[in-house]
Amino acid sequence: MVLAVLLAIMAALNTLTATELAQRLDGGTATAEAIVRDHLERIDERDAAVLAWSHLAREAALQTARVLDRGPRKGLLHGIPMGVKDIIDSFDQPTTYGSPIYRTHQPLADAATVALARDAGAILLGKTVTTEFANRHPGPTKNPYNPAHTPGGSSSGSAAAVADFQSVLGTGTQTGGSVIRPAAFCGIVGYKPSYGHFAPAGMKANTEWLDTIGAYARSVEDIALFRAALLAIPYLPIAKVGRPPRIAVAFTHHRDELSPEGTQAVNDAAAAFARAGAQVTEIELPAPVRDMTQGQKTLSAFDGPRAHADEARRFPGLLSDSLRRDKLEAGSKIDYATWVAARKLGETGRAAVDVLFDEIDVILTAPAKGEAPLGLGHTGEATFNLLWTYLWMPCVTLPLTKGPTDLPVGVQLVGRQHEDAGLLDIAAWAQSVLS
Repeated sequence: MVLAVLLAIMAALNTLTATELAQRLDGGTATAEAIVRDHLERIDERDAAVLAWSHLAREAALQTARVLDRGPRKGLLHGIPMGVKDIIDSFDQPTTYGSPIYRTHQPLADAATVALARDAGAILLGKTVTTEFANRHPGPTKNPYNPAHTPGGSSSGSAAAVADFQSVLGTGTQTGGSVIRPAAFCGIVGYKPSYGHFAPAGMKANTEWLDTIGAYARSVEDIALFRAALLAIPYLPIAKVGRPPRIAVAFTHHRDELSPEGTQAVNDAAAAFARAGAQVTEIELPAPVRDMTQGQKTLSAFDGPRAHADEARRFPGLLSDSLRRDKLEAGSKIDYATWVAARKLGETGRAAVDVLFDEIDVILTAPAKGEAPLGLGHTGEATFNLLWTYLWMPCVTLPLTKGPTDLPVGVQLVGRQHEDAGLLDIAAWAQSVLS
């Protein structure tokens, strides 16, 4: 027992969770400056291989840590390092949106989520790599488990930094699958809240009816802490579930697109939950949902020529071929009536799925086809994320196992819209069952 305690004390601070670091800070066995220094050392050791950061604010982070160490506890995230996806504004660090158009861009204000995190005492280590405007054209970030594979996208840098112990927390954004899929590929916890829960002010818009800011951590408990800070609400620690949850397994109508390891992960998780006492059933999603993958793509593409109107007019030569093809050209072919129909389909689908939660607590499904694919020219398919983003439902990725090439494979839990706290409670229960 004594040896275990000593080993825990000796563990590098960058390997601990936010909740563990908060205990160290409160107990006087760690300082914010020491925490930042351990993270910077890890970045120096590893980031040449991972390339998670578009900007690193080394001296500013150390200075902030020293100020925090001299004063009383500032808030929920006091002394906790974080990375912010470079699609989200910061007043004192460049925000490039993953585009050469904005390589020298310096916003005048923090985005709402950045300001709230700092107000809670978080230390902004820097900005993390994003795909171009959070779309498909990838940045340089590599999967920390194998640099020949993608970390996913578009929130590639934040997911990789948290997975590689370069940051405790990170923010991402999801229009299709840009939070949940990178978390699965990098073997960490990812959280996409119910649509609109985290204020989008200061985020470069992509598709406003879908864009959702999300969070990364290495434990569900950290996500609950982070969520309270970013919502500016009182923190309620993870609650023990009163009874084993009712879990509905949904492979969706894309079941045949899953890799063997993706299917196996869902089946293994379902079996583990059943052994732990959960009521596990398999369901077919209601009919309107079968059309919603295309509906999500319609909404996303329609907004392309509008969200990027200025860049397309003034800097067309600095836009990637994929942005021009998949957003500008595709979006220009969609008429108003088709866009309205897609909006109405979302409303219909949300009502149809919400009824399911009278009989279940969460949906268990895949967060991605399987392991991260080989290569850095593509960030993987969002097939198993688009639906839930369109339905505005909260989602959590949990790491589970390794696939055939020893890369992470996870599972996804989806909750009822606006019942995010309950989803996190069940996710914490699930993480303990799967660990």
